[in-house]
Amino acid sequence: VQLVESGGGLVQPGGSLRLSCAASGFTFSSYTMSWYRQAPGKEREFVAAINSFGGSTDYADSVKGRFTISRDNAKNTVYLQMNSLKPEDTAVYYCNVKRYPYDYWGQGTQVTVSS
Repeated sequence: VQLVESGGGLVQPGGSLRLSCAASGFTFSSYTMSWYRQAPGKEREFVAAINSFGGSTDYADSVKGRFTISRDNAKNTVYLQMNSLKPEDTAVYYCNVKRYPYDYWGQGTQVTVSS
């Protein structure tokens, strides 16, 4: 299993970014995919998830209405569109898939929201 995130960077408050996670090594279309984030000095936290066919999504309260998770099963890729970014969104963002009995993570991509 390999998960490779991209799309992070430095953005001003109120700006937007789109993260991508390219997956390989498993049947992507069969699994729920998730995004998590970890800010300095804090525990890793759930951000968003999308089921295997993309018909159901779930979000942390802190990002509802601002972030949108989506997937393209033909490209084995999951996305996180982040709008109206706030300084408190600054973190390393990780892609995740749970394939029992293991959790798989990407290397993470840094998102910094600052003026």
